[in-house]
Amino acid sequence: MSLRHPSSRRDFLSASFGIGAGSLGLETLLAEQSGKLAVGGSHFAPTAERVIFLFMSGGPSQVDTFDPKPELAKLAGKDVPESIAATVPKIKRAGLKNLMASPWEFQQHGESGIPVSELLPATAKHVDDLCVIRSMQHRNPVHGPGECVALTGTGAGDRPSIGAWSIYGLGSETQNLPAFVTMNLHSDGMQFPQAAGWGAGFLPPQYQGTVVDPEEGIRDVAMPEGFTKSRRRDQLGAIDWFNRRHLSQLGHHPEIEARIRSYEMAFRLQTAAPELFELSGESAATRALYGLDTSPTKQSGRGCLLARRMVERGVRYVQLRIGGWDAHGNIKGNHERMCGITDRPIAALLSDLKQRGLFDSTLVVWAGEFGRTPTMEGKANGRDHSPAGYSVWLAGGGVKGGQIIGQTDPIGYVTVDRPVSPHDFHATILHSLGLRADRLTYNHHGRDEVPTVFGGDAVTEVFG
Repeated sequence: MSLRHPSSRRDFLSASFGIGAGSLGLETLLAEQSGKLAVGGSHFAPTAERVIFLFMSGGPSQVDTFDPKPELAKLAGKDVPESIAATVPKIKRAGLKNLMASPWEFQQHGESGIPVSELLPATAKHVDDLCVIRSMQHRNPVHGPGECVALTGTGAGDRPSIGAWSIYGLGSETQNLPAFVTMNLHSDGMQFPQAAGWGAGFLPPQYQGTVVDPEEGIRDVAMPEGFTKSRRRDQLGAIDWFNRRHLSQLGHHPEIEARIRSYEMAFRLQTAAPELFELSGESAATRALYGLDTSPTKQSGRGCLLARRMVERGVRYVQLRIGGWDAHGNIKGNHERMCGITDRPIAALLSDLKQRGLFDSTLVVWAGEFGRTPTMEGKANGRDHSPAGYSVWLAGGGVKGGQIIGQTDPIGYVTVDRPVSPHDFHATILHSLGLRADRLTYNHHGRDEVPTVFGGDAVTEVFG
């Protein structure tokens, strides 16, 4: 079909609707998406097909969750002794004062005997599936930039998110739902979600995450009143005709190409999305498992259940951000509340993935933007931000569970063994998907960009 300017309304109608707007808009775009958005692009055999990233915004305390430090109980209220400071230069320079013991006990769990805080009894039951990395580190102690570092690799937030890189590398498993979905829960008004965390940066816009509300679903997805499916197809066909005519005059234009795809995806969502967010078909047992009918787990439980439903339906990358972990004051009250919100739903997600045969092919990641200091902040019984040594965990997707990687010093302030940077961590996520970070390139302004811009190697021990 020629994209010449139609001389009359009749010419336009015969050029577009005459051949069927559905053919013009929908089928053409389906064919177009056989490129980078198609499945297949691994550099080697993957251990996972999809990712669920559980991002704990605000900074969970490592010494109160997965990295017990008995020395803190002995030294509570004191400054760091010279015997420890002398062996770790960063501690000596920091001049840490007023050490604070963890308010919670740790117990060993599972056959691996990995210690987990009593704050997380449900997660502790899955400890033999977890690979706990205790040696994450970077140098940005501020929430917004720290979140950008954790999810994009730089504090400026001007690069693609790890989710966008994953979709760029592998594409989508489904044509009816976005390949990359983000849900943001429990924002406390202090640490606002950083859009860079699901953004595409300099990658084409179609690789950015789609933000959805677990309660409302995808906004404005309902068919407008008075529209039939056929009429909607005709409308999209007309929009597509104009967009393609404009594109033919401009040449290659990623933004307009992404807009064309977005209209097509919007049409698919109007039929597929309502079913995704309708949970009435889930059994009472499943709803109870996730804590959907009780407070405080209702919202996080729904988010975790939707994450399972999304990967089950072909969504490649799901990011669930749960905010509220910033415990400058009253860490006891804060972390008991946040673990009460998250522990049961996250454990339910791991169990449910197993029950449905999805666990071995789905990488589940739990991480925040940094950890917290082993000292008390002022007299508030809280802890300050600390990116020098903190804990994360991975499970499923080929992960060798029941192991600990890395180590912090005796008071849990700084990494002293097997340091892992956010770039290493991102390379590890990509490795699970069969992607080598140094070979996943995109030419931007004449430079072949890679996900790990400052270098980074996959932590292959994670996979055994």
